[in-house]
Amino acid sequence: MSVIDKAGTFTLGDRPVKRIGYGAMQLAGPGVFGPPKDRAEALAVLREAVELGVDHIDTSDFYGPHVTNEIIREALHPYRDDLVIVTKVGAVRGTDASWKPAFSPQALTQAVHDNLKNLALDVLEVVNLRLMFDPHAPAEGPIEEPLTALAELQAKGLIKHIGLSHATARQVAEGRGICEIVCVQNMYNVASRKDDPLIDELAEHGTAFVPYFPLGGFTPLQSDTLDAVAAKLEATPMQVALAWLLRRAPNMVLIPGTSSRAHLRENIEAAGLDLPDDVMAELNAIG
Repeated sequence: MSVIDKAGTFTLGDRPVKRIGYGAMQLAGPGVFGPPKDRAEALAVLREAVELGVDHIDTSDFYGPHVTNEIIREALHPYRDDLVIVTKVGAVRGTDASWKPAFSPQALTQAVHDNLKNLALDVLEVVNLRLMFDPHAPAEGPIEEPLTALAELQAKGLIKHIGLSHATARQVAEGRGICEIVCVQNMYNVASRKDDPLIDELAEHGTAFVPYFPLGGFTPLQSDTLDAVAAKLEATPMQVALAWLLRRAPNMVLIPGTSSRAHLRENIEAAGLDLPDDVMAELNAIG
């Protein structure tokens, strides 16, 4: 058994995936805009991820824009049969690197076709609708029109499964009335835990929760407790944070991102980190 297998698997749509995957956002340039500083390393990270057993890659055509999908295609196409590539739509990038909502049926259709073209796929396994009512936190807003547009593309065979990103519990419930929601992708980590009730509700439905910024994102996690636990377990604070997520709920599917092979290996090794109950209690107190 390789170390990544110790994290177990969870079903994403109709595909079992290992509970540690890879998020491709950091393969683009600074601010997720433009080309990477080191394209060769970006290609190498993706290839090593798959070699180490990663079978779930998260991306979007608005990363770059187009950059991460083009790198994924160059590094990994033709894709392994067991590789699940998940993308998201609902935003576009301005020339100033700003993030702008793109919710209209026309914009969503274009985004799906852009993802298909740049990934060199005939069908997208999972497409998450990124909600943009508030760029900083999930916020209420109508989702019927954009989600219906994606469901129509699903009916045409361009998308297999649909999820939501940056969504509230109410929007998830509304979404279930339009189409099956196979995953929810929100910001969540040991120090940012507003979605605790939603995660438990999704677990009851057998729906995957995919935390983005599991290590804090643009503002990395900082905690004396995390540092102390890591020192005690002879691990890094980030490995402890990932291991905590894996123990937090069985439907937690991780996509930590990195542009470094060394950091990639470190993240995957978190699958083998055992957190005793007393350590879990210490970490739970952070949030």
